[in-house]
Amino acid sequence: MTQGWEADPTSPLVRRLGKSPAELGTTGGEQGCPDVWELENGDIAVVGLDLTDSYLPRLPPGLAVGPDERIVVIPRRTAAAAKAELPDA
Repeated sequence: MTQGWEADPTSPLVRRLGKSPAELGTTGGEQGCPDVWELENGDIAVVGLDLTDSYLPRLPPGLAVGPDERIVVIPRRTAAAAKAELPDA
């Protein structure tokens, strides 16, 4: 099955959306820092915890996770800090 959208792994990270993990108090030191970044092509990259295996057995109707996809969880405050810089459409 062909996806309607394909990620471009060559598109560079260009800017953080929202505040840094240090500013939000979500840093785990040098590793484990949830973050949201805009790529040069306009796509969004999210750094968070991979909880795919925990959620797969209990997905709600209409939610599917492809074999090349992961469920990534970030703190609410990380998403809220990025919200102002995300386009509405």
